[in-house]
Amino acid sequence: MKKIVVFLCLALFAYAGDATVEIVKKIDVLPKIAVQDASPKNIDLESRRSFFKLIAGDLRVSSHFNVLDDYLQSSYEGGPLENFLSDKKVDMILRFSLTQDLNAATANVKLINAKTGVTTFEKVYSITDKKRNPFLAHKIVVDVNDQVGAPSVKWMEQSVIFARYTDAKKSEIVISDYTLSYTKIVVTGGLNIFPKWANTDQSAFYYTSYSGAEPTIYQYDLKTGGRKSIISSPGMVVCSDVSKDGTKLLLTMAPKDQTDIYIYDISTRKISKITDYSGIDVNGNFIDDDKRIAFVSDRLGSPDIFAQGIYDKSFEKLVYHGKNKNSISTYDNYIVYSSREADSEFGRNTFNLYLISTKTDYLRQLTASGENLYPRFAKDPDTIMFIKQFGNQSALGIIRLNANKTYQFQLKTGKLQSIDW
Repeated sequence: MKKIVVFLCLALFAYAGDATVEIVKKIDVLPKIAVQDASPKNIDLESRRSFFKLIAGDLRVSSHFNVLDDYLQSSYEGGPLENFLSDKKVDMILRFSLTQDLNAATANVKLINAKTGVTTFEKVYSITDKKRNPFLAHKIVVDVNDQVGAPSVKWMEQSVIFARYTDAKKSEIVISDYTLSYTKIVVTGGLNIFPKWANTDQSAFYYTSYSGAEPTIYQYDLKTGGRKSIISSPGMVVCSDVSKDGTKLLLTMAPKDQTDIYIYDISTRKISKITDYSGIDVNGNFIDDDKRIAFVSDRLGSPDIFAQGIYDKSFEKLVYHGKNKNSISTYDNYIVYSSREADSEFGRNTFNLYLISTKTDYLRQLTASGENLYPRFAKDPDTIMFIKQFGNQSALGIIRLNANKTYQFQLKTGKLQSIDW
């Protein structure tokens, strides 16, 4: 069992032409955009600047704009100088006017063609909880991005769920936006780890609690705040993936010391064993339209990535590069994984991320140094989130594959254990 724990901890804490690149519209010359703050003067400057930074940051992370750094103020209607910004030589202007009361916030937004001074898009956005202003900014940028015909960045609207350690044998589960600007603690008390969204609308999630006699997976309903027990098992039990229709779970369990992958039917509560190996099989993820799974196993000596059918015991090795793979995530035919690059018994090791296709020999290295762990695809194959560890600190990393850019957002307190997106 000790071997299993060590192996799992690594997973937790841890150009051949390809469709991933081809399916996204390529933008050769990025349009230069300025962000103007036209908020009323009775809105405090800190809130206005914070909202400006959120919008400008989202535009940069989209990788579809050349964003002017200057914090600019204007009237909402704008005059000739404000609507053209000739001295800044920009192509377009995103102007917002933020208002807020005790609880809610509203943003009037317009997109202006700086060559003609004509407003090409205008919309009013509202949110009932102004603490969620980051999501308001993300929604604005998603719409502006769509208006210019750039590839969708709707993933910015997704909520992130993560577990973070707060003390010895204590962790809490938190919901946030992708920049960690908004955070809300939803589960506390004891050791609560491995949160996993239960459905595409992110109204519920699964997690493992180590607070009872046996590790137990719970389903937490965000609408009601209630939770219900799904399954318990001696040793360990973790939900590593949920089927596209939300009806089946892939579980890692060790009822007889050694871990295997199981599939659990939510409606019938029937559980079936998929892998059957005397060593370690963990971290199952659905692939190929949920007909097969990819998983990590040491069946050939060192931790590596394999695939097999859900009802077929034959397996195949998917990766022939490197060794000591740990955490993986899948999106249709694509697998992103973390691989240990150094082999230090006492010092810190290097973990890099790689992307492969199950249909071709495509392999792409995504990171070059440091501890890069727990990769997770967004709801598109162009964006990957991962955990970056810096000693006792953590950050969320965002990789924009087609732009070949990486962004990091540091966690202010605690240390990340696992994430889902």
